[in-house]
Amino acid sequence: MAPRYQKLSDFYWYYLTEHRNPICRGLHLFGTFLVILMLVVIPFTGRLVWLWLLPVVGYGFAWIGHAFFEKNKPATFQYPLFSLASDFIMLWDFLTGKLTAKLSQAPQKVEEFRTTNLS
Repeated sequence: MAPRYQKLSDFYWYYLTEHRNPICRGLHLFGTFLVILMLVVIPFTGRLVWLWLLPVVGYGFAWIGHAFFEKNKPATFQYPLFSLASDFIMLWDFLTGKLTAKLSQAPQKVEEFRTTNLS
């Protein structure tokens, strides 16, 4: 049985291992960027009804990435808040140039977490 993640800092490493496919990752980054852009632009349009599109845009790109490229089940279903936060953290890591290094560290970090929390 896999251990449950209680802290975002532990979960994020697992999240990265679930986004190894660069197309899936790119779709996540694009969707998250669009959500931020929409949050900035929509208030200026006066059409607040468009806010309902935020989850469609954000999750739509992500779920297409998981279904067709990563071929796994999105972590959103098991860890909705951690997964949402991790979308934004991954975008930040990408923009700051830290994502590639963290992607290479992620499998080891997940294994360390599992070893520590299963014993």
